[in-house]
This record gives sequence, C-alpha cells and structure tokens, in this order.
Amino acid sequence: MPVRKAIAEKDGVYFITFTCTNWLPLFKLCNAYDAVYNWFNHLKQQGHYIIGYVIMPSHVHTIIAFGNTDKNINSIISNGKRFIAYDLVKRLQQQNSSLILSELSSSLNNTERKGGKLHNVFETSFDWKECRTEKFIQQKLDYIHYNPCKGNKLVELPEQYEHSSAKYYIEGEHGIYSITNFMELRDIDLTKLRT
Repeated sequence: MPVRKAIAEKDGVYFITFTCTNWLPLFKLCNAYDAVYNWFNHLKQQGHYIIGYVIMPSHVHTIIAFGNTDKNINSIISNGKRFIAYDLVKRLQQQNSSLILSELSSSLNNTERKGGKLHNVFETSFDWKECRTEKFIQQKLDYIHYNPCKGNKLVELPEQYEHSSAKYYIEGEHGIYSITNFMELRDIDLTKLRT
C-alpha cells in the first residue's frame, strides 16, 4: 500500500519503491531501464548515493542515501518519476503503442486532466522506509535483490538479473550500473549541506 506521508528529513538513507500505473511492464515494453540509470546519474551529480536497486518490468526498488541539498526528498523522488515518465511516454509514442498510451490517459482523474496532465505513467504516491541501521539496509537489499526470483521468476539467482545491484553485493562486481556500498556510508556525512 502506498505511503502518502511526506518525508520530513532532507537527508538520510531511504528504501524507495515506485510502480507503473496498473502494474504495466513499461520498463520492459519500452526497454527503458536506462531511463532509471539516467535518473541515478542525476542524483549522483546532486550529491546523493545509490546504495542498491532493482528495476523490474513494472516497478523500481532502490535504496538511496540522500545528501542534504536543502531540497525536500519527496520533491526529489517526484521530479525523478516525472523525468522517467516523460521518457517512457516518448518511447511509447515512437513505438506507436496507442493502446498503452490510451490506458495511461484513461487512468487520469478529473483533477489531473484539468491540470493538463496527459498520461498517468506511475502510481501517484511511492512507498518509502527510512533505513536507520546497517542491518535494516541489508534486509532491504536482500528483499530487492531476490525480487526477480519470486512470482513470475525472471531469473533463478539474484546475481543473474542484469538490472540490479545484486551482482555487486554477491560477487563483488558492478553490473550495468555502479553503486556505492552501504558500508561506505560510515565515512560520509549526509547532513552536511551540498551546493
């Protein structure tokens, strides 16, 4: 169930999940995993750290260590979702995926339509949990890394899924995207204002 409560802090380590509207496998349909990597790059440039992730066909789980940029974390996530959504819609248009675009349009509510929004790519809210201990971070990393091995099994072993940080944490090798090991956070002051 989505958490609608705002994150009060401007720094800290958070487990974040956001989901495509109606659980549509938009990342797979658009081959848009790189849209999330581009957002990760933007976050790194702003002074944040990607600790772990898995990009599933229909949703994203990630653990992000937010450095204090004096920006609201909810806004940072919302802007990221918007950034990725524009990319996904553009790809769907290029693929002439009119049925999916129509479904994304029909999922809008009246307020969104009046505000000029054309497509509802992601569920409005996102799930989050603050990660206050290394034990909790490890628990969430295990959860996200085993995600592709559950349900409609995409792989047998977590490290086999290419759009995940599992390979790094299990084999010590970065996969498609390089992340920061959560143990390195011991030496990073996230509260220090970054400009």
